[in-house]
Amino acid sequence: MLSLWRRIRAAGRVAEPAPPHPAGPAPGRAAELGGSVQLRHVDAGSCNGCEVEIASAFGPVYDAERYGARLVASPRHADALLVTGPVTRNMQVALRRTYEALPQPRLVVALGDCARNCGVFAGGYGVVGAVADVVPVDVQVPGCPPPPEAIVAALRGLTGR
Repeated sequence: MLSLWRRIRAAGRVAEPAPPHPAGPAPGRAAELGGSVQLRHVDAGSCNGCEVEIASAFGPVYDAERYGARLVASPRHADALLVTGPVTRNMQVALRRTYEALPQPRLVVALGDCARNCGVFAGGYGVVGAVADVVPVDVQVPGCPPPPEAIVAALRGLTGR
């Protein structure tokens, strides 16, 4: 174990260096966030596939926090909403109220195909519609579920890092 510690200290780094920025500088309103973004995650009715990928994106391998993105527990502390799943009847009012609780400037990220266009749940009895049908969406991340790399790339676009 001591030899592992010596190798880490000799290398000077534990994490991998950041890949080149995929999206360039932060667009429009995202530039007002100043290089970091606090996210409030809202599950509007997903199958939890996207939640597994979010956990992976914020885990030790992809480490989205090193690019200035952080999950917070309250919408009042957040700059953006990270919404997964199609919006169900039970979550329509809750999503709208959560959006209204965010301070300005506020952004919404629709994560996954279900959040973008209802995916396989389109036309379902309990489904009101996509996230954009309830609140304005600024960033869309495609995939069912989107890989952690795509989630981190979208968040890097928000932070500009």
